[in-house]
Amino acid sequence: MKQSNQIPSGTRMALNPTRRSFCGAMAAGTIGAAMSPVRAFGQTVSGVTVGGGLVKPTPQQLAWQDLELGLFIHFDMMTFTGAMKPRIPDDVNRYNPTKLNTDQWMEVAKSMGAKYAVFVAKHCTAFLSWQSNAYPYGVKQTAWRGGKGDVVRDFIASCKKYDIKPGLYASAGYPEWWGSDTPGANNPALVPWGKKTVKDWNKACGIILTELWTNYGELTEIWFDGGVVPVAQGGPDLVPLMKKHQPKAIVFGSPVPGGIRWGGNEIGTVPYPCWSTIKNFGDNIGGDGDGRLWTPAECDSTLPGHDWFWGGGDPSAKPNEESQQKMLAELMSKYYQSVGHNANLLLNATPDTTGLIPEAILPHYANFGKEIRRRFGTAVAETKGDGDTVELVLKKPAPIDHVIIMEDLAQGERIRGYEVEGLVPGNTWQKLCEGVCVGHKRIQQFKRTEVAKVRIRTTKAIAPPKIRRLAVFNVV
Repeated sequence: MKQSNQIPSGTRMALNPTRRSFCGAMAAGTIGAAMSPVRAFGQTVSGVTVGGGLVKPTPQQLAWQDLELGLFIHFDMMTFTGAMKPRIPDDVNRYNPTKLNTDQWMEVAKSMGAKYAVFVAKHCTAFLSWQSNAYPYGVKQTAWRGGKGDVVRDFIASCKKYDIKPGLYASAGYPEWWGSDTPGANNPALVPWGKKTVKDWNKACGIILTELWTNYGELTEIWFDGGVVPVAQGGPDLVPLMKKHQPKAIVFGSPVPGGIRWGGNEIGTVPYPCWSTIKNFGDNIGGDGDGRLWTPAECDSTLPGHDWFWGGGDPSAKPNEESQQKMLAELMSKYYQSVGHNANLLLNATPDTTGLIPEAILPHYANFGKEIRRRFGTAVAETKGDGDTVELVLKKPAPIDHVIIMEDLAQGERIRGYEVEGLVPGNTWQKLCEGVCVGHKRIQQFKRTEVAKVRIRTTKAIAPPKIRRLAVFNVV
């Protein structure tokens, strides 16, 4: 059952081209810590071909890549109206999430195994989900909780309670409250409070982001979507605000060192190989192994067949076993092609008009987390090590069908080619799988094979390989 059958499919997909344009809007600034110096090698170590250069992540990027799985939460006025364009002031009276409970959101995150969460504090409707003074269109103007409610405050408190790293999404473009769905454009006829200009928007945008970045503590991730008018064209100058108020936050779409990049689609996958480095700001998709900018990928996705905001359906109707199994298979496919391809996965949830994530979709998140733990919670055996060959000896011969490889990314993304082999009966080495990119995590499945030992042989690298984890599994 689709929980959002009243909102046309692809509602948010239309924003993708302008998401990429955000990079050009901020390229003149600097966000976060400076990138580590590039070190050249160009030599042969232990028979491994070494060349090119080595780029390292910032400590914040390194910690963020370890999070792997996050929960995205879309909830604002569009949940109640099904429309991106606001009908001011009439629609403020429709915002009334009588059962809103952000603890429930974090319980869903925990059930999935998410280590971070990103809440959409302001989407393209321009509705403000906190006590804001930027302009009069938000929870402050509603009858909900007497106009004193603050969803951002509740979200942050629940993140702390459940030990989930918090992130906030705040679109700095698409000022619908100004009567425009194009950054920099202006249609005064749609604005109920008189003519507004880009200058007015810049001022309001500064207030919005200052409030979000100063009133709720340290954020792990800052998420932009929808594009920003470049400063050179009269847009808001956001980089100084980030440097001042959230210098440690990872910025989605950041055009300067210290950020992360979009994976290139909204289906939760990246191609293979997917490198942590890129050559130019604005690059998406698979990155570039020869890139000089450490900018790992994040995949965002709805539940298969769902949309970004709740838009109807029975929130209490639980899916049958067949639909749950189909959903689980699709989610695991996303997991293999995101986390298993050296990217983070940010999976969406859609609270309904009550403010709760509907019962109908709760099993999907719980089943997803349970299956990840079932498959990869306990390894048959694992080890770590340095050098072009790292060997894992099993306590006794056993069947395996999956391997997880992780590099020590604190030392850079070094591997450019590898083979995984198993010592099979007859005391011979048999190739199980191979690849080019490892990065934070590479998950590979192969035909179930009984082995006594497993080894990874690096065939090409830009520096001596450092394997953080080599683990094998038997997933039945």
